[in-house]
Amino acid sequence: MDKDCRLTIFVLAGGKSTRMGTDKAFLELEGRTLLTRTLELAASLGSPAKIVGDPQKFSRFGQVVEDIYHDHGPLGGIQAALASTATELNLIVAVDLPFLRPEFLQYLISRARETSAVVTVPRAAGGLQPLCAVYRSAFLPISERSLRAGKNKIDALFAEVETRVIDEQEIRNAGFGEGIFRNVNTPDDWNKAQAEL
Repeated sequence: MDKDCRLTIFVLAGGKSTRMGTDKAFLELEGRTLLTRTLELAASLGSPAKIVGDPQKFSRFGQVVEDIYHDHGPLGGIQAALASTATELNLIVAVDLPFLRPEFLQYLISRARETSAVVTVPRAAGGLQPLCAVYRSAFLPISERSLRAGKNKIDALFAEVETRVIDEQEIRNAGFGEGIFRNVNTPDDWNKAQAEL
C-alpha cells in the first residue's frame, strides 16, 4: 500500500487527569474502560493503533509510545506519536472522547486522504478539536520546535502549516452532531456521560 494511504492511530492516554481525580483511561463505561473503548474504536477502522502514555501503566493493553518531552501536555503526546510513526497519515484521538463514532473517524480520514494539508482537524463546540485530528508526519518538526521553545499550545501551530478545517456545517451535512467531541474532564462530566450512554 502507498505510504500516503497508510495510517496509524494513536490514542493519547498520558494526561494527568487532575480535574477528574483519577486516571480517566481506566474509568468504566458500560463495563469497559475508556481506554478499551477507544482501542476498540481504533480497531474498527482497520489500522494499527498505539497508546501514547506511560508504558508501566499501559503496556498490557497494546504497543505504547512514551513521551519524549515529558509534562508538555497533549502536544508532547502528538510529537511522540509522530516521532515513532512509519506512516504519512496519523490519526490522533484522546482517550476521553466517549461519544466519538467510527463513522465520523472514517469521514475524517477520508477527508485527510483527499488533501495535501499537514493537519485535517474538525471545528466544533466552539473551537478546533486537535485531539481528534489527522496529522501528516511533516507536523513533527513544527511540534518539536514549539516544545523546545516551551510552547505547548497546539492550535497556534496550525497557522504555520497547510490546515484543512472541517467546519461545523460540514460536520452536520455529513450527518454528525458536535456532541461527538464532548470529553470528560470532571466528575460532573463523567456522571453526565454515564447517564447518556
